[in-house]
Amino acid sequence: MNLILNLTTQGLINGAIYALVAIGLAMVFGLLRVLHIAHAGLFTLGGYLGLVITNATGSFALGMLLSMVAVAACGMLMYRFCYEPILEQPPYVPLIASVGMFLAIEEFLRLVFGDYGLSYRVPPLQGAVVFAGMQIKYAELGAVAMAVILLAGLAVFAAHTRVGMAWRASVSEPRMAASCGISLRQVRYLNFAIGSAFAAAAGVMVGVLNNLVEPSMGAVPTYKALAIIVLGGLGNMAGTLTASLLLGLVEAFGSTYLANVLDRDSVAFAAMLAVLLVKPQGLFSGGQWRRRLVQLMKQKGATQWALMKRHS
Repeated sequence: MNLILNLTTQGLINGAIYALVAIGLAMVFGLLRVLHIAHAGLFTLGGYLGLVITNATGSFALGMLLSMVAVAACGMLMYRFCYEPILEQPPYVPLIASVGMFLAIEEFLRLVFGDYGLSYRVPPLQGAVVFAGMQIKYAELGAVAMAVILLAGLAVFAAHTRVGMAWRASVSEPRMAASCGISLRQVRYLNFAIGSAFAAAAGVMVGVLNNLVEPSMGAVPTYKALAIIVLGGLGNMAGTLTASLLLGLVEAFGSTYLANVLDRDSVAFAAMLAVLLVKPQGLFSGGQWRRRLVQLMKQKGATQWALMKRHS
């Protein structure tokens, strides 16, 4: 019983980290239909910035905040200069550009900080709490708390603000959203800023959990995040979150009970293949909320047309 509880707890912790990474990928794909491989580079950049700022100032909170802000700005610059000029090209062109940006960021970090990675001088969030016979590290609790706060904030923002509704409408029906006066360019900038900030937060927390930040640290989490957005239904936020937690649980149990067959990193892709064989569209297609958004946009368009006709 203790083993099952321990594995469940560890799976949910890992799932929370995966969710922070995967949500950004799902946001970019949902809006642009681009597999944002360079997200891995932003994840790693966030980890390095958080560590360097924390070591320099002694404040982990400041390191986290400045890392998220700086990486959000880098994400917007990446969209402006790398994606925006080639959005009209075939899908493989942005994909190749994204892979190139990921490799460029990784090599840049390797040149600046070296091959062997960096560690915190005074690792933050040390210590552990005992719960039901388990020791849960403060760093693990911090990772879960960070994921809950950011994802809950994103949900409230998307559901209860005008900007959030514009973002959701742009994902579902970009042409109709543009016809209603929504600036697609501003929505895309916002999309990259939020997704990149989430990647930075995940990178910082992974660096704290491992007390190590290295140039290649973003590769495996981002590849798993790609599996997650496929499992959750491409571009579906709720499906991505659910798939992240499920994958964390599958990994935790699979790495224990299937250790002689598959290693931990292989479990994610085995689970993806198993699901896609049964349900190629992913676990959640997202059709219901998309139809609802289309209905709302049509109602808004009809209302605007009636007002224009009344004033003419």
